[in-house]
Amino acid sequence: MYPDPSSITRITSIGAGPIGGGWAAHFLARGYDVTAYLHDASESDAFHAILRTAWKSLTDLGLAAGASLDRLRIVTDLEAALDGAEFVQESAPERLEIKQALYQRLGLILPTDVVIGSSTSGLMMTDIQATCATPERCVIGHPFNPPYLLPLVEIVGGEQTSPEAVAWAGKFYEIAGKAPLMMKKEIPGFVATRLQEALWREALHMVANGEATPEDIDIALMNGPAPRMVSQGQCMAFHVACGAGGMATNLDQFGPALKLPWTRLEAPELTKELRDRMVDGCNAVSGDRDFEDMAAQRDREIVAVLNALRQSRG
Repeated sequence: MYPDPSSITRITSIGAGPIGGGWAAHFLARGYDVTAYLHDASESDAFHAILRTAWKSLTDLGLAAGASLDRLRIVTDLEAALDGAEFVQESAPERLEIKQALYQRLGLILPTDVVIGSSTSGLMMTDIQATCATPERCVIGHPFNPPYLLPLVEIVGGEQTSPEAVAWAGKFYEIAGKAPLMMKKEIPGFVATRLQEALWREALHMVANGEATPEDIDIALMNGPAPRMVSQGQCMAFHVACGAGGMATNLDQFGPALKLPWTRLEAPELTKELRDRMVDGCNAVSGDRDFEDMAAQRDREIVAVLNALRQSRG
């Protein structure tokens, strides 16, 4: 039903803001032909400013063969923007009524074999696709900002999305140079935004209660977990932190601390099922690598991050 993801060459990006502009820059840097739809011509200057900013970093990272800003076409007519599109990345304003009206039009204009990916940062595809005549090809493709630098794309369908469209989107984003996260369930905020929001809310609590300043919070993050997270996410960081015993040792030793008031979030009950799912999940990631190997890699990568930051800051 859908074309080979590796055959895609023409992409339409909808939206003039940092996300829409960032997506356009990313696809251009990967060698695609990109048509950018702007709601109004007055958005052009801001859109070009995003592209100029993005292109500097993308050039430093390395452009794909044939990548060029000359492969960009900007239009303010939606039907013209969709003409010849083989994939659509939608980054319209984060308002459900706007997205629903847009998808209603997209469903009528686009050929049925064109997948539509939404950049929404928290709306449910089930709601977005409600008025679309062809909801089966509508998928969440949520990037992390800036989308031209950060690889993550969270992918999940709505209740009417076909599994084939979700699988196709995962393959396409991977070919397009992204790190797709295929979600297990449709939940508000997806995975990364929910984790970021939890951190943000705790930060607001600490500022509101006079426990820390914004500067304190950022110093703690930038000089603590942030460099390590470039190498290991939260789960694997705790898995390796407890030595050869891994996540099992971590949960068995520190599990009772979940009852302590270290955050305003209420911790889930650490049942044996939850414990085992965490342990098994971390063991699956680590495979046959031992603690010393994983710790050494973590340390090398943290050193690389810290040295890069020192060089960047002079």
